[in-house]
Amino acid sequence: MDWKQYEGFTKYIYETLGKESGVEVISYGNNCIVRGKSKVNHQIDVLTRHSDGLHSYRTAIECKYWEKKINKDIVMKVSDVIEDTGIEKGVIVSKKGFTPDGIKFAKYKNIGLVELREADSFDDPDETKIGIKTAVVHPMITSIGFIYEEEDKTELISFDDAVIHYPDKSITPFNTLIDIFKFKLRSQTPGFEFEMQFDLHGAKLIDNSNNTESTISKVSIRGILNRIESDLSYLVIDRVYLIMKVHFENSLFTISKLGKIKKSTLPNTA
Repeated sequence: MDWKQYEGFTKYIYETLGKESGVEVISYGNNCIVRGKSKVNHQIDVLTRHSDGLHSYRTAIECKYWEKKINKDIVMKVSDVIEDTGIEKGVIVSKKGFTPDGIKFAKYKNIGLVELREADSFDDPDETKIGIKTAVVHPMITSIGFIYEEEDKTELISFDDAVIHYPDKSITPFNTLIDIFKFKLRSQTPGFEFEMQFDLHGAKLIDNSNNTESTISKVSIRGILNRIESDLSYLVIDRVYLIMKVHFENSLFTISKLGKIKKSTLPNTA
């Protein structure tokens, strides 16, 4: 994960949790710019709006994907931004947590603090079985018939070794006819026999497996398109990916790799 993905996960979490409580994400990322009373533009990582039908307030969320704890200086900067922009509430989301003075100052300034980090272990998998109904069509040849132009014909022994010599001297493997037939058969209605005839007047059917040849007039191929239905099931193992601890609310959220969010309550340590 990088800082940009970290912002994206933060947006997703607040967006998902907010659906039931009237919170919506207004904007996020580099395009989220708010102009303050000082005439200075401030970039906000994630900006949300909460409405209960009567009152509405905005929250500026600052994401810090840093390898160190957030101290009171960062809290002070966020406090200055929301004061200048008139945004009603501020939240800082940190990967490594907060220093003691950062926590104290945030509580004094009414700034929310959230620890959002990757899970250390994946010991609690959530197994989900997914069922899929599928159907496969299979072209099946039922018969191949030959009409020869001479009485002393030679029966074809091997399709793989047979070729057709046309009067114009061109040569085609016999299996090409079978491939053409199967291609046409795939567009037919399953369960109904389909027939296709190839006019080959004057062509030589040569079987290289036994060095025989016959003058052939026509080839008739019949087949059926079979439809095979089956029920497949997959066992999907979902695991905890992110852990989010909300300070001052004693709430803990786990976010799985498939995006499931579960909430639990921590003991009040205040």
